[in-house]
Amino acid sequence: MSPISVEELYIFHRIDREVFFRLVIRLARNPAESLLVIAFWLWLESTKYPKFMSKLVGLSDPLINAFASEAVTGLRYLEMENDEIQERDGGLSLTTILMQKEISLHFFRQKRFTIIVGIKYVLNNICARIFTDILQYLLGSANTSTSKFSYPSHCRPLVVPGFPHPLFGTFTIPPKNFEELDLLDPRIWVKMNPYDCVTDDDKTMFLTFSRGFPVTKDEVWHLFTRMYGDCIKFLSMGDGNIKDQVLFATMVLNNIEIVDQILKGKHVAKFRLNGKHIWARNLIAQEFIDARA
Repeated sequence: MSPISVEELYIFHRIDREVFFRLVIRLARNPAESLLVIAFWLWLESTKYPKFMSKLVGLSDPLINAFASEAVTGLRYLEMENDEIQERDGGLSLTTILMQKEISLHFFRQKRFTIIVGIKYVLNNICARIFTDILQYLLGSANTSTSKFSYPSHCRPLVVPGFPHPLFGTFTIPPKNFEELDLLDPRIWVKMNPYDCVTDDDKTMFLTFSRGFPVTKDEVWHLFTRMYGDCIKFLSMGDGNIKDQVLFATMVLNNIEIVDQILKGKHVAKFRLNGKHIWARNLIAQEFIDARA
Protein backbone atom coordinates (compact mmCIF):
# COMPACT_ATOMS: atom_id res chain seq x y z
CA MET A 1 0.00 0.00 0.00
CA SER A 2 1.43 3.39 -0.99
CA PRO A 3 2.06 5.96 1.75
CA ILE A 4 -0.82 8.25 2.66
CA SER A 5 -0.11 11.95 2.54
CA VAL A 6 -1.15 14.53 5.09
CA GLU A 7 -2.93 16.35 2.26
CA GLU A 8 -5.17 13.30 1.77
CA LEU A 9 -5.94 13.29 5.47
CA TYR A 10 -6.88 16.96 5.27
CA ILE A 11 -9.11 16.30 2.25
CA PHE A 12 -10.89 13.53 4.15
CA HIS A 13 -11.61 15.98 6.99
CA ARG A 14 -12.18 19.00 4.74
CA ILE A 15 -15.58 19.86 6.24
CA ASP A 16 -14.28 19.70 9.82
CA ARG A 17 -11.30 21.83 8.80
CA GLU A 18 -13.46 24.44 7.09
CA VAL A 19 -15.66 24.86 10.16
CA PHE A 20 -12.63 25.17 12.44
CA PHE A 21 -10.99 27.66 10.05
CA ARG A 22 -14.10 29.81 10.08
CA LEU A 23 -14.24 29.75 13.88
CA VAL A 24 -10.64 30.73 14.59
CA ILE A 25 -9.70 32.78 11.50
CA ARG A 26 -12.81 34.46 10.08
CA LEU A 27 -14.68 34.73 13.37
CA ALA A 28 -11.50 35.15 15.48
CA ARG A 29 -12.82 32.96 18.28
CA ASN A 30 -10.52 31.70 21.03
CA PRO A 31 -8.48 28.73 19.69
CA ALA A 32 -8.69 26.58 22.84
CA GLU A 33 -12.41 27.16 23.20
CA SER A 34 -12.92 26.47 19.50
CA LEU A 35 -11.05 23.17 19.77
CA LEU A 36 -13.40 22.10 22.57
CA VAL A 37 -16.44 23.18 20.55
CA ILE A 38 -15.30 21.26 17.46
CA ALA A 39 -14.42 18.21 19.57
CA PHE A 40 -17.88 18.33 21.12
CA TRP A 41 -19.55 18.61 17.71
CA LEU A 42 -17.52 15.69 16.33
CA TRP A 43 -18.42 13.69 19.42
CA LEU A 44 -22.10 14.50 18.88
CA GLU A 45 -21.78 13.41 15.27
CA SER A 46 -20.23 10.09 16.29
CA THR A 47 -23.05 9.30 18.73
CA LYS A 48 -26.62 10.11 17.71
CA TYR A 49 -26.45 13.30 15.63
CA PRO A 50 -25.19 12.10 12.23
CA LYS A 51 -24.02 14.56 9.55
CA PHE A 52 -23.99 17.41 12.06
CA MET A 53 -20.84 18.98 10.59
CA SER A 54 -22.14 18.63 7.03
CA LYS A 55 -25.26 20.57 7.97
CA LEU A 56 -23.29 23.15 9.92
CA VAL A 57 -20.80 23.97 7.17
CA GLY A 58 -23.54 25.28 4.87
CA LEU A 59 -24.55 28.00 7.33
CA SER A 60 -23.39 31.62 7.38
CA ASP A 61 -20.54 32.74 9.63
CA PRO A 62 -22.87 34.58 12.05
CA LEU A 63 -24.96 31.43 12.44
CA ILE A 64 -21.91 29.24 13.00
CA ASN A 65 -20.80 31.77 15.59
CA ALA A 66 -24.16 31.45 17.34
CA PHE A 67 -23.92 27.65 17.29
CA ALA A 68 -20.42 27.85 18.81
CA SER A 69 -21.63 30.12 21.61
CA GLU A 70 -24.48 27.72 22.29
CA ALA A 71 -22.02 24.81 22.49
CA VAL A 72 -19.84 26.78 24.93
CA THR A 73 -22.87 27.26 27.17
CA GLY A 74 -23.43 23.51 27.17
CA LEU A 75 -19.77 22.74 27.88
CA ARG A 76 -19.84 25.04 30.92
CA TYR A 77 -22.58 22.86 32.36
CA LEU A 78 -20.03 20.06 32.61
CA GLU A 79 -18.41 22.04 35.42
CA MET A 80 -21.63 22.47 37.40
CA GLU A 81 -23.06 20.40 40.19
CA ASN A 82 -26.54 18.95 39.84
CA ASP A 83 -28.17 21.51 42.13
CA GLU A 84 -26.63 24.44 40.22
CA ILE A 85 -28.72 23.60 37.15
CA GLN A 86 -32.29 24.83 37.07
CA GLU A 87 -35.13 23.20 35.15
CA ARG A 88 -35.85 26.51 33.45
CA ASP A 89 -32.38 26.54 31.88
CA GLY A 90 -33.82 24.91 28.75
CA GLY A 91 -31.72 23.46 25.97
CA LEU A 92 -29.63 24.03 22.87
CA SER A 93 -32.35 25.48 20.67
CA LEU A 94 -30.24 26.01 17.52
CA THR A 95 -28.77 22.52 17.66
CA THR A 96 -32.25 21.10 18.20
CA ILE A 97 -33.59 22.94 15.13
CA LEU A 98 -30.65 21.92 12.92
CA MET A 99 -30.81 18.24 13.84
CA GLN A 100 -34.58 18.09 14.43
CA LYS A 101 -33.76 16.23 17.62
CA GLU A 102 -33.95 17.80 21.07
CA ILE A 103 -30.81 18.28 23.15
CA SER A 104 -31.24 19.86 26.58
CA LEU A 105 -28.66 21.44 28.86
CA HIS A 106 -29.49 18.71 31.37
CA PHE A 107 -27.99 16.30 28.82
CA PHE A 108 -24.58 17.71 29.83
CA ARG A 109 -25.02 16.78 33.48
CA GLN A 110 -26.62 13.40 32.77
CA LYS A 111 -23.77 12.42 30.42
CA ARG A 112 -21.04 14.49 32.08
CA PHE A 113 -18.21 11.94 32.13
CA THR A 114 -19.28 10.26 28.93
CA ILE A 115 -18.99 13.63 27.17
CA ILE A 116 -15.72 14.57 28.87
CA VAL A 117 -14.03 11.32 27.87
CA GLY A 118 -15.43 11.57 24.34
CA ILE A 119 -14.13 15.13 23.91
CA LYS A 120 -10.70 14.16 25.28
CA TYR A 121 -10.49 11.36 22.75
CA VAL A 122 -11.49 13.55 19.80
CA LEU A 123 -9.11 16.33 20.87
CA ASN A 124 -6.04 14.13 21.03
CA ASN A 125 -6.76 11.61 18.28
CA ILE A 126 -8.53 13.73 15.67
CA CYS A 127 -8.10 17.47 16.28
CA ALA A 128 -4.37 17.18 17.03
CA ARG A 129 -3.88 15.69 13.56
CA ILE A 130 -6.27 17.53 11.28
CA PHE A 131 -5.88 21.14 12.53
CA THR A 132 -2.10 21.26 12.95
CA ASP A 133 -1.39 23.62 10.04
CA ILE A 134 -4.23 25.98 10.97
CA LEU A 135 -3.02 26.19 14.56
CA GLN A 136 0.58 26.67 13.50
CA TYR A 137 -0.50 29.52 11.24
CA LEU A 138 -2.78 31.06 13.85
CA LEU A 139 -0.30 30.90 16.72
CA GLY A 140 2.55 32.26 14.60
CA SER A 141 4.96 29.35 14.57
CA ALA A 142 8.27 30.29 12.97
CA ASN A 143 8.16 26.97 11.14
CA THR A 144 4.96 27.73 9.26
CA SER A 145 4.65 29.73 6.06
CA THR A 146 2.03 32.47 6.18
CA SER A 147 1.31 32.10 2.47
CA LYS A 148 -0.52 28.80 2.76
CA PHE A 149 -1.29 26.07 5.26
CA SER A 150 1.14 23.18 5.30
CA TYR A 151 2.20 20.56 7.80
CA PRO A 152 5.86 21.18 8.69
CA SER A 153 8.01 18.06 8.71
CA HIS A 154 9.83 19.32 11.80
CA CYS A 155 8.51 21.92 14.21
CA ARG A 156 8.72 22.93 17.84
CA PRO A 157 6.07 21.53 20.17
CA LEU A 158 2.89 23.54 19.73
CA VAL A 159 1.14 24.54 22.95
CA VAL A 160 -2.30 26.10 22.65
CA PRO A 161 -2.96 28.75 25.34
CA GLY A 162 -5.81 27.55 27.56
CA PHE A 163 -4.41 24.05 27.93
CA PRO A 164 -4.00 22.05 30.07
CA HIS A 165 -7.70 22.38 30.75
CA PRO A 166 -9.05 21.41 34.20
CA LEU A 167 -11.59 19.02 32.67
CA PHE A 168 -10.07 17.96 29.35
CA GLY A 169 -6.39 17.86 30.22
CA THR A 170 -3.52 18.62 27.86
CA PHE A 171 -3.53 19.38 24.15
CA THR A 172 -0.16 19.73 22.49
CA ILE A 173 1.14 18.91 19.05
CA PRO A 174 4.72 17.53 19.30
CA PRO A 175 7.29 17.76 16.51
CA LYS A 176 6.28 14.75 14.43
CA ASN A 177 7.08 13.80 10.89
CA PHE A 178 4.68 12.03 8.56
CA GLU A 179 5.76 8.53 9.57
CA GLU A 180 5.40 9.29 13.27
CA LEU A 181 1.83 10.41 12.61
CA ASP A 182 1.03 6.81 11.61
CA LEU A 183 -1.26 7.84 8.79
CA LEU A 184 -1.96 4.18 8.03
CA ASP A 185 -3.78 3.94 11.36
CA PRO A 186 -7.43 3.38 10.33
CA ARG A 187 -8.70 5.25 13.39
CA ILE A 188 -7.97 8.63 11.79
CA TRP A 189 -9.86 7.75 8.60
CA VAL A 190 -13.15 6.54 10.03
CA LYS A 191 -15.75 7.92 12.40
CA MET A 192 -14.98 5.48 15.19
CA ASN A 193 -16.63 5.16 18.57
CA PRO A 194 -14.85 7.67 20.83
CA TYR A 195 -15.04 5.22 23.73
CA ASP A 196 -12.95 2.51 22.10
CA CYS A 197 -9.84 4.03 23.67
CA VAL A 198 -11.18 4.94 27.12
CA THR A 199 -8.51 4.30 29.74
CA ASP A 200 -9.05 2.49 33.01
CA ASP A 201 -8.24 5.76 34.81
CA ASP A 202 -11.27 7.38 33.18
CA LYS A 203 -13.45 4.49 34.37
CA THR A 204 -12.03 4.31 37.90
CA MET A 205 -14.12 5.12 40.93
CA PHE A 206 -12.48 5.93 44.27
CA LEU A 207 -14.51 4.62 47.19
CA THR A 208 -14.09 5.74 50.80
CA PHE A 209 -15.61 4.28 53.97
CA SER A 210 -16.38 5.64 57.44
CA ARG A 211 -14.12 4.76 60.33
CA GLY A 212 -15.68 2.32 62.72
CA PHE A 213 -17.91 0.75 60.05
CA PRO A 214 -15.84 -1.91 58.23
CA VAL A 215 -16.86 -2.69 54.64
CA THR A 216 -15.83 -5.90 52.88
CA LYS A 217 -14.96 -6.46 49.23
CA ASP A 218 -17.97 -8.75 48.82
CA GLU A 219 -20.27 -6.05 50.18
CA VAL A 220 -18.94 -3.46 47.73
CA TRP A 221 -19.20 -5.88 44.81
CA HIS A 222 -22.76 -6.83 45.73
CA LEU A 223 -23.86 -3.20 46.17
CA PHE A 224 -22.77 -2.00 42.74
CA THR A 225 -23.63 -5.11 40.72
CA ARG A 226 -27.07 -5.20 42.29
CA MET A 227 -27.70 -1.60 41.24
CA TYR A 228 -25.87 -1.48 37.88
CA GLY A 229 -25.56 -5.07 36.71
CA ASP A 230 -22.30 -6.61 35.50
CA CYS A 231 -20.42 -3.29 35.76
CA ILE A 232 -17.14 -4.06 37.57
CA LYS A 233 -13.93 -4.86 35.72
CA PHE A 234 -11.65 -4.80 38.75
CA LEU A 235 -12.03 -4.01 42.46
CA SER A 236 -9.13 -3.48 44.83
CA MET A 237 -9.57 -2.81 48.53
CA GLY A 238 -7.02 -0.30 49.84
CA ASP A 239 -4.21 -1.01 52.26
CA GLY A 240 -4.78 2.00 54.51
CA ASN A 241 -5.91 -0.10 57.45
CA ILE A 242 -6.79 1.29 60.86
CA LYS A 243 -7.35 -1.53 63.36
CA ASP A 244 -7.96 -3.97 60.51
CA GLN A 245 -10.46 -1.69 58.76
CA VAL A 246 -9.99 -0.80 55.10
CA LEU A 247 -10.83 2.88 54.56
CA PHE A 248 -10.82 3.06 50.75
CA ALA A 249 -11.01 1.06 47.54
CA THR A 250 -10.56 1.57 43.79
CA MET A 251 -13.11 0.17 41.38
CA VAL A 252 -12.57 0.03 37.61
CA LEU A 253 -15.84 -0.12 35.71
CA ASN A 254 -16.54 -1.90 32.42
CA ASN A 255 -17.61 1.27 30.60
CA ILE A 256 -17.70 5.02 31.08
CA GLU A 257 -21.49 5.25 30.95
CA ILE A 258 -21.70 3.55 34.37
CA VAL A 259 -19.71 6.44 35.87
CA ASP A 260 -22.50 8.82 34.89
CA GLN A 261 -25.15 6.44 36.20
CA ILE A 262 -23.39 6.29 39.57
CA LEU A 263 -22.66 10.02 39.98
CA LYS A 264 -25.90 11.36 38.44
CA GLY A 265 -24.47 14.76 37.59
CA LYS A 266 -22.55 15.23 40.85
CA HIS A 267 -18.85 15.00 41.60
CA VAL A 268 -19.46 12.68 44.58
CA ALA A 269 -22.14 10.02 45.17
CA LYS A 270 -23.14 8.61 48.56
CA PHE A 271 -24.44 5.09 49.15
CA ARG A 272 -25.72 3.30 52.22
CA LEU A 273 -25.15 -0.41 52.74
CA ASN A 274 -26.22 -2.25 55.91
CA GLY A 275 -26.05 0.99 57.86
CA LYS A 276 -22.60 1.86 56.45
CA HIS A 277 -21.82 4.84 54.22
CA ILE A 278 -19.81 4.57 51.00
CA TRP A 279 -18.68 7.63 49.04
CA ALA A 280 -17.75 7.34 45.36
CA ARG A 281 -15.93 9.82 43.13
CA ASN A 282 -14.26 9.66 39.74
CA LEU A 283 -10.64 10.53 38.94
CA ILE A 284 -11.71 13.24 36.45
CA ALA A 285 -14.00 14.78 39.09
CA GLN A 286 -11.25 14.76 41.72
CA GLU A 287 -8.74 16.44 39.38
CA PHE A 288 -11.32 19.10 38.53
CA ILE A 289 -12.10 19.75 42.20
CA ASP A 290 -8.36 20.04 42.97
CA ALA A 291 -7.92 22.49 40.06
CA ARG A 292 -10.73 24.73 41.33
CA ALA A 293 -9.43 24.70 44.92
